[in-house]
Amino acid sequence: MNSFMATAEEAAREGGAVLSRMLGHVTVREKGPADLVTEADFASQETIRKIVLGRYPEHGLIGEEDDPAIGPNLEGEYRWIVDPLDGTTNFVHGVPHFCVSVALERKDELLVGAVFNPISGECFTAEAGQGAQLNGQPISASQVTDLSKGLAALGLPSVVNSQSPDLRLFNEAMGACQAIRRTGSAALNLCYVACGRFDVGWSYCTKVWDIAASVLIIREAGGVIESPDGGDFDVHRGQVFAASNETLMDQLRALASKAGLR
Repeated sequence: MNSFMATAEEAAREGGAVLSRMLGHVTVREKGPADLVTEADFASQETIRKIVLGRYPEHGLIGEEDDPAIGPNLEGEYRWIVDPLDGTTNFVHGVPHFCVSVALERKDELLVGAVFNPISGECFTAEAGQGAQLNGQPISASQVTDLSKGLAALGLPSVVNSQSPDLRLFNEAMGACQAIRRTGSAALNLCYVACGRFDVGWSYCTKVWDIAASVLIIREAGGVIESPDGGDFDVHRGQVFAASNETLMDQLRALASKAGLR
């Protein structure tokens, strides 16, 4: 497992190095309404692909920027899950809050994860059963047990309307939490829950590559992950409720019920 962890961190850092070099020098296009993609997304993913599949050619890999004409490489007992640039809109506008996310799963069990912000130099890592770390130092979720003292994070879809579940929950949470933040990076939102900067977070609009690594990081930091609909959490659905502890998760569930989402 140590070699898997080392590979995940190396891949995340090398993908981040690509982003740093290309920051401010990219052409932007929309792959959907308000959903941006750049050459940096593709270059970072290709760098990561060469590292992980060069080392483990028998593994599969799914990435956000897979060529639809080719399709993702899903073969193999092990599968890497890659977001080469989480926070593309931030990246395009020069907002220094974006990251690379790399995870490895085996038969739907997350084994290792790494999330790297090349601007801050922060690298969050976790290995199943071994705890979570930030730049090699152990991290743990906060001990806040009352949402009125908690800082929350949310994600929003590219196109928002009044019935978007993330927004409906936001409207309920505004009066319940100390404050709420939207950072533009789902992976970093969850990593910040893992290290105690945020106390809860949610997103109904994320995909597997956005959250795979950071879900493991939260779990290994002692936090709680759940499906927004209250069912068993499925990383491949992408949607996620995160909390530092079960007490805050109870309060987040209650807010979702008030918003008519359960």
